[in-house]
Amino acid sequence: MNQARGHLIVTADDFGLAIEVNEAVEKAHRRGILSAASLMVAGPAAADAVGRARLLPGLRVGLHLVLIEGRPALPPKLIPDLVDANGYFRTDMVRMAFELPLRPALRLQISAEIVAQFEAYRATGLPLDHVNAHKHFHLHPMIAAKVISIGRHYGMRALRVPFEPGAALRRVEMQWPAFPALLIPSCAKLLRSQVRRAHLITPDAVFGLKWSGAMTTKRLAVIITNLPPGTVEIYTHPATSTGFAGHVASYDYAEELAALTSEASFDALRHSTHRLGGYSDIVPDSASMSQERTYPSHTGGS
Repeated sequence: MNQARGHLIVTADDFGLAIEVNEAVEKAHRRGILSAASLMVAGPAAADAVGRARLLPGLRVGLHLVLIEGRPALPPKLIPDLVDANGYFRTDMVRMAFELPLRPALRLQISAEIVAQFEAYRATGLPLDHVNAHKHFHLHPMIAAKVISIGRHYGMRALRVPFEPGAALRRVEMQWPAFPALLIPSCAKLLRSQVRRAHLITPDAVFGLKWSGAMTTKRLAVIITNLPPGTVEIYTHPATSTGFAGHVASYDYAEELAALTSEASFDALRHSTHRLGGYSDIVPDSASMSQERTYPSHTGGS
């Protein structure tokens, strides 16, 4: 491999959502190129995820903040404006985004829930490699400010900014439109500015937005082959099967697991000039760097 010109982080989101997701994370790390996972601390299978992570010292684990479409860490009665009648987070993300500037009580409850999730993560004893948010809700500037302020108190040093370069996507599939929707890139630019002002690590490019739930073997291999310089994160959603509570019907979980363990992905990685790891591997004094991961040079398949 040539001299490294960047860092590659291959992440699985929704760690702790279901046993099927946790099984896939373990398999994709042990037998594939998965280097990181983002934990839902209030997920139904969070305890199982933490147990697996403790047996995978090379897996870089971070916090997947959930403020929409999931289970809260706090009792629902303490955050009545965030939950529905069943005690689960609301699903009307756009409406909540518009309510945030107008409702101080809503902002206070979001702050309390963010603190509770950081506390729950700290209680696992796992090093905090990174932070991101379910549905990228931290793209909202007010939520971003809270995550940054609260997260730094808990040792957060890396935050995902989902900035996906269209030029790189067109090298994978030419049908990618030349002018993508402006909302996410505009919010991502603003978030990147907030993150850099806070002196946090953030990737130079992220892949996973366009093909969320559809990161096929071919797409993953071609992305790795054409990585831009700098720190790049590819996030995925693998699972060993579908039908679990909270699954997205349109996601091909098994295909994403197959992509992460494919020979094509290994071959692309072998020829890449990016070093595979987690955000912790970029920070020289990180405690988690004491646990080195040796990635296999070949896979026997998924």
